This record gives sequence, C-alpha cells and structure tokens, in this order.
Amino acid sequence: MTAQRGRDARAAAPARLGPQTRAESWQRLGEETFDLVVIGGGVVGAGTALDAATRGLRVALVEARDLASGTSSRSSKLFHGGLRYLEQLEFGLVREALRERELMLTRIAPHLVKPVSFLYPLTHRVWERPYTAAGLLMYDTMGGARSVPGQKHLSRAGALRMVPALKRDALIGGIRYYDAQADDARHTMTVARTAAHYGAVVRNSTQVVGFLREADRVSGVRVRDVENGQETDVRAHAVINATGVWTDELQSLSGSRGRFRVRASKGVHIVVPRDRIVAESGMILRTEKSVLFVIPWRNHWIVGTTDTDWNLDLAHPSATRSDIDYLLEHVNKVLATPLTHDDIEGVYAGLRPLLAGESEETSKLSREHAVARVSPGLVAIAGGKYTTYRVMAADAVDAAVVDVPERVQESITDKVPLVGADGYHALVNQADHLASDHGLHPYRVRHLLDRYGSLISDVLGLAEGRPDLLKPIEAAPDYLRVEVVYAATDEGALHLEDVLARRTRISIEYPHRGVDSAEQVADLMAEVLGWTDEQRAREIEVYRARVEAERDSQAQPSDEAADAKRVAAPEARDGLAEPAS
Repeated sequence: MTAQRGRDARAAAPARLGPQTRAESWQRLGEETFDLVVIGGGVVGAGTALDAATRGLRVALVEARDLASGTSSRSSKLFHGGLRYLEQLEFGLVREALRERELMLTRIAPHLVKPVSFLYPLTHRVWERPYTAAGLLMYDTMGGARSVPGQKHLSRAGALRMVPALKRDALIGGIRYYDAQADDARHTMTVARTAAHYGAVVRNSTQVVGFLREADRVSGVRVRDVENGQETDVRAHAVINATGVWTDELQSLSGSRGRFRVRASKGVHIVVPRDRIVAESGMILRTEKSVLFVIPWRNHWIVGTTDTDWNLDLAHPSATRSDIDYLLEHVNKVLATPLTHDDIEGVYAGLRPLLAGESEETSKLSREHAVARVSPGLVAIAGGKYTTYRVMAADAVDAAVVDVPERVQESITDKVPLVGADGYHALVNQADHLASDHGLHPYRVRHLLDRYGSLISDVLGLAEGRPDLLKPIEAAPDYLRVEVVYAATDEGALHLEDVLARRTRISIEYPHRGVDSAEQVADLMAEVLGWTDEQRAREIEVYRARVEAERDSQAQPSDEAADAKRVAAPEARDGLAEPAS
C-alpha cells in the first residue's frame, strides 16, 4: 500500500477497534513508515496519538496490555483542578487543570465528563471559613469561564441536611463546591478510538521488545503481538515513550540515558454501596498527610486515596489490609454509622507516575509533567495528572516533531470532540423516544448515552434481530449484554478481564467482582472473537484466579506480602515479555 493510499484508507475508516481492524493494523505496522510511534495506551499515550493524528501526522499507538490497563483505569475518576495544590502554591498547575476540566465538560467529552459536587466540612471557628472561601474563590475563577456552580456556604444544619451521614460534632459548617468526574478507563479508550478515527493505528496486546536505530538516532521499534507471538519492525521518524510508571524500564530498553526519574506512588480506593453513606453530595476530608475524597459513583461511593511509595510489581499494584484500614479509619472519623470491611464491594490500587524530587514523601512529589528529547528520534514524557493529559500530549508531540521532516501544524485538540460527543445533547432530549424504540427504560438509555454518547445507535444496532442482547448481564444488571458484544467488535477488548475491569466496571461495582458474570460475558465475547471451548475456559479460569489473588492480597499486612499473592495469579496475556509496558 502506498503512503497516499494508506492515508485515503484511514480517512474513510470508522473508529472501530475490532478483530478485522486488528489484522489490518498489524499489516500496516510492518509496511508503513510513520511520523510518530507512541508507546503506551494510557490517557497520555492515547492523547498523544490523537494530538499527532489531528495535526496530520502518520501515527501508530501500541500498548502491551490493554488500553487504560495501568494508571488510567485506577484513578479517583475526577477531572479536577486539584484544590489541595493551591496550598502548595502550584497555581499554574491548578489554572491549567481547571481550563481542561471546562473543555471536557463543554466541548471535548460532555457525554463522558459530568459535574460532581463536594462538601468541604469546616471544623475550626473564626479562621477556617474565610481561609477556605478565599481558596475556593480562586478555584472558581482561575480557569476562566466555568460551567459548574460556584461555592455555596452552609451552616452546620445546612451541611447536615446535605450529608445526613455525618456526625454532628464532625463539623461546625461547610462549603459546597463543584468539580467533574468521568469513568477513566472509558474516557481513555474513547480518546484512543478518536485517534483511530483520525487515522492512527491503535493496537493493544502489542509490546515493544526493542528499538531500531540508524547511526545515533532511534528510527522505530520492534513489536510483538502478545496474542500470537508474531514480531515485526515499525519504522518511524520519532518514538514517544508515554508509558507512565514504566518510563525508566523503556529508557533502559532503548539504551538511552533518561533525563528524569519516575517514581511510583500507590493510591488505593474502596467502593461501597450508595446506601451506606446517606448524602446528596460527595465530600473532601483533610487527613494528616493529604486529603480523602468520598466520591459519588452511580450506585456507589468511592473512598480514596492513599499515597505511599511502591517499588514492587508495576502491572499489579496491590492494596493491603493496612491500606484499607487507613481509608476506613479516616472516613469513619466523620461518619455517624461507621463503614466496615463487610460493606466494601470493590477495591482497586493504581500507581501515579511522579517525577522524583528531593522529598521522600510521595504526597509532596511534583504533579507537574516533564518532556525530554532523550536522544535523536526518542522523546519521553511523564508526570502530570489525568486531567491535564491533553496538554501533556501536545507538549510531547511538540518535542518529537523536531525529527519529523515535513512541516507540522499546531495542536488543535482543544477543538476536537471525542467520538460520541457530537449530537449527544440532542439525543439526551430524545431519550424517551429512543427508549420506546428499543423497548428499554428511559433511565437505561440515559445511562448508555453517558457511556457511549451519540455512538449509542451503533451499540443498540448490534441487537437488531437479537432482542436477548438488550437484557442485563447476569449478576451485573447495570450493564446490557450488547455492551459486551460492542466491547469486542468496536472497543478493542480481547480478554474477559478487558470487559469486566475496564469496558464495564463490574470488577469493582459488585461484591462478586465479576466472577458471577464471567461465564455469560465469556460466551458473548467468544462469538465475536472466535474462541474455542478451551480458550473460553481458560479466560474464565484466569479471571477467577485474578479475583482470588486480589482478595488474598487485600488481607495481607504489607506491600511485600500482598504483592506475592497478586503476582502468583496467571496473566490473561501470557505472551508478555519483561519489562511488560
């Protein structure tokens, strides 16, 4: 295929990441020369691929595991400015993040990113209210125009009406303010699909196992399809390392000396049923080290997070009994009816890629990002926070285009809606009609619109002639069976874990953590992906082993003991080589 024919084909291709596209993309990786190869399928890598593709560059994005399988599916699920960074005087970071929050809410991803309110309980008389109000006033105005309400001051009685779950003596008043939230894994996958829509090759289960060189410059990468073991060389003018906590490992593989060091900080969250905390708003609570969020999440609350150094397995950070106890202890200080271990339905742990500084306390390490041209043809980006992924991506591409021979346009992703955004608001107004047309409850349609936006017609279209696909998944009634099929046909899901942990959030939203849904979900995926009975059985076995290992790890007293339990479970992608990034 000539370069021109390749561009024409990309321009016409829909944003589908299914089995046929996967086969075609492997051929393209081996045949074409790309302007940029991006390594890492987290939000920064996906954003970088989108930024480059919308500038007119030829782009390939490769990810060893699944899209968003690392940090980008295990965050606090907030698009926020970072209120506590104001106290650290990081005004530039907060202003930048608030601008990004506004773009997501109004233009880029209104179907995925939604406003969410928080109560800030006041505990000190005289000084705390004016001090906090001044900070929140800055927070309300620093990002320019805003589409969320400003702060509202409450008496103790008013705060308790908003959050009846609080102890009366836990506060003297409160201030409500707004931020935004999103399903991080779904958002990251949608960014990657949008990059594919604009011509990028996007491929998960595709591991970089070496770097190509011409004289002193990096000229591409060697990749392995971890599903079948095939390897090919991918030629490129420049390579961008956007692997987050794996940045240092990829730098070593490239043979180049890194310009900065990345340190992993573990953040643990617990998920509890909505009825266990009676409240109309989330909360932000001060701790001795940082802050603790209680975040509304559909029929649940997410409580987090911790902030501790992590030096063990990067792919499967483990929550310990002490991590969970820490969260329960701090949230129970303010709750009239304490949470217990029995209330917990889900637990997840993620690693923040922090730029290492002089302080030994990870909560004080920089959330700023850094970009470095490590060697000719190789750029690394790390640090930052989920909210500012788009800015990070633009900076990475700006650094890499030095090695691209043709003139490159400026970044335009502040004007590019993600797939599913166009037409979303009109469809919300038509939700009742859509529900009637498909025999669904309007609530169900609104839920689907907030997951797929205007792509909802593609999702529901898969159920034509198959009304059984419009029924809920067994033991996970928040999701329809057709969503599993769509995950495999259009969203790049290759393994049971991809669907249960990321395309849906069944693994953290139900006490069985996906085990009770595994067989039915595997049956639906097998139809699309052509699994044999043996492959289907192995997918279920591996997933059950994963859940068992995670449960065991969460009963351990230390990181080392928890890590030993978790890494003993088999990998769904057993063709991965080390370092797996």
